[in-house]
Formats: sequence, structure tokens, C-alpha cells
Amino acid sequence: MMLTTSPQGTGVKPTKEFPRVYGILMDWPIGEQIATVFSSSTGAASLYTTSTFGIIGGEGHETVRAAARAFVGASDRYVADTLPTTEFPYPGGDRVCFYLLTFDGVRVLDTDLASITSGTSKYADLFGLGQAVLTELRQVTERRQ
Repeated sequence: MMLTTSPQGTGVKPTKEFPRVYGILMDWPIGEQIATVFSSSTGAASLYTTSTFGIIGGEGHETVRAAARAFVGASDRYVADTLPTTEFPYPGGDRVCFYLLTFDGVRVLDTDLASITSGTSKYADLFGLGQAVLTELRQVTERRQ
């Protein structure tokens, strides 16, 4: 839904801290499944998977909000590396896709998983920030149980 809803539809407006990017989705393969971490400039964060598992509503926790905002903020550095898109396929088994929700439309950055996980990719830090959001969501979920 976030990929097809305009910023006006969500009520988000550019700010000094988030002038171009207001959200990011990171898709990557985990075995036969795809995981998607969503984060927004408001601090909303969720995990979706192509299996039955997911975590929604992490913005109620400061640690999740901070991680989500850091992930979105860092993505602004990579806008020039992205391409505009209106199609949102899941990545192949050896790829990672970052979908940046900008005030001018959705942009995509598609890169290889091996260089990300080995730390040699210039996008490894962005992937790490997405993983930090996932970690905070997981910790909040574990505390609830």
C-alpha cells in the first residue's frame, strides 16, 4: 500500500530533516521467503514477509521510532543512485531492493546481496540500518511475550 499511496494520501510533507525521502522499504531474500522492512519519517516501522510472519506497529516504542527515522534519513544520501519506478517486484534470490518513497514518487535501488552482506557494497550501511529496525522490532516483540 505504501508503494502506491502518494505522500499527500498519507499526510506527510517535506521537512528540514526529511526534505526528499519520507519512507523506505527494503526487500531481501531469507531462504525461500522475502522479508520487507518498512520505515517512515514519522517513526512507523513494520516487518512483512511472504510467509505468515510479520510485525506491525512498532512506532509505539521510542527505540523503533529512532531506528526507523535513522534508516529513512540515511536513504536520502542514495537518491541519486536510484531510478524512478512504478513496478515493485520482489528481488531475485541474490538481490536486495530498496524502494525509496520520495515526494516526487517511488525510486528503486537494486543491488546484489553478496556485496551487501560482505560489507563491500557502498549500500552496506543502509542495509545495516534496515537490519537495526528489524532488531528493534524483534526486541519489542520478544518483550511482549
